[in-house]
Amino acid sequence: MPQERLDRQLRIPGWNQSALDQAQVGVVGDGDLVASLYALSAAALGINRLVLLAPWADARLLDMARKINPHLDLVVLEGYYTHPALADIFQGCRVLVDLSCYGLANKLLWGQGFQENLPIIRGCLYEEAGEEGMRLFTYWRGREWEELEQLLSPGNLPGDHFTDGVLAILTAALALEETKKVLLGQEISPEVISYGRPKLAAGSEAPKIGIVGAGALGNFVGLGLAYAGCRRLTFIDPEEVEATNLNRQVFFYDGVGLSKAALLAERLDQGWGTLSEAQVRYFQEDPDLSPYEVIFDCVDNFATKIALSEACQEQGKILISGGTSVEAGQVVVYVPGRSELSPAALLGLYDIVAQRDAEAYRRERESCLYRPEPAVIMTNQIIAGLMVEACRRLWAGQEVANMFYDAASDHKI
Repeated sequence: MPQERLDRQLRIPGWNQSALDQAQVGVVGDGDLVASLYALSAAALGINRLVLLAPWADARLLDMARKINPHLDLVVLEGYYTHPALADIFQGCRVLVDLSCYGLANKLLWGQGFQENLPIIRGCLYEEAGEEGMRLFTYWRGREWEELEQLLSPGNLPGDHFTDGVLAILTAALALEETKKVLLGQEISPEVISYGRPKLAAGSEAPKIGIVGAGALGNFVGLGLAYAGCRRLTFIDPEEVEATNLNRQVFFYDGVGLSKAALLAERLDQGWGTLSEAQVRYFQEDPDLSPYEVIFDCVDNFATKIALSEACQEQGKILISGGTSVEAGQVVVYVPGRSELSPAALLGLYDIVAQRDAEAYRRERESCLYRPEPAVIMTNQIIAGLMVEACRRLWAGQEVANMFYDAASDHKI
């Protein structure tokens, strides 16, 4: 099962799973979600040894982490990082991930990284001058220190701080991408990774949302929408869970053979208080979208993306379309009356589909078993977070541009 569970990332050229299996990673968190989300995604990636120091951790997410990775050795210590003597907790760690929200921990960890020549991945949420967002930087002895000033927490001691579930999803995934690069000997990001937007104004009642696709994107879109306060969710997906899904579809840890849509709706309802529905079916070419105010495109085949684009154009619905590859992805937003092109037209999907034969096309719709392309959790988590961000911004009356992510670029987002 472990080999099958990790199959999609083992297909990535140059991938070295043993480097992840054998590494120990230390994580310092705070009284919010970021460290718990990081632990969940790291477990799904196949990092088996984690030491987490935080005053609080989300038991739901840590339980999912242990179930999705039976080999996980997760040590959770309750408290704050406030004294150099605590460095012993992380003895043997290959990398330290600082997701804390107080300056004392930042300074102690940077000092430890300098003295022990350990990489320190520093990620944080911020709220300043009417803007909210996240920043992340990987420090290694020998790198310039100026960038670290942007990531130093304003309060030196633990206390109240800005937190946001959707930005936490994004920050945790970007921190894990940097962790993967360190452990696999890849080039780390040379600049501060950042995402910011104007502060969200209090809006009207959360919209009723249809999510087409309950796979990797659908998992994290559903979680992000729950954190954003959206309760009325409908998941549409005909597929059953397969073992090869489990390296990135975190809600399905024990659900092989069960309906993706039904299981995701059930677990969000039980754990996060949503009022989710499931429709176990294909998305029809001329569907009735009248029950929904926003549609999320979380599918991985172009035929359905085209059908969604055309249906939303014809019925005047907001469409937020996400797509991913191993290291890149995009979020394309269609707003009736504002957008000139649908996502399908903008991405050139009509030409791509026209070149495919009918049999290959049918197989793409039926099962991931026919799609042995590489896939990894981080890109799906990042794009899902940006998709939910697009929805929140639209609902708050903000302008939203299409967003692109590239893990190999100096400017990630």
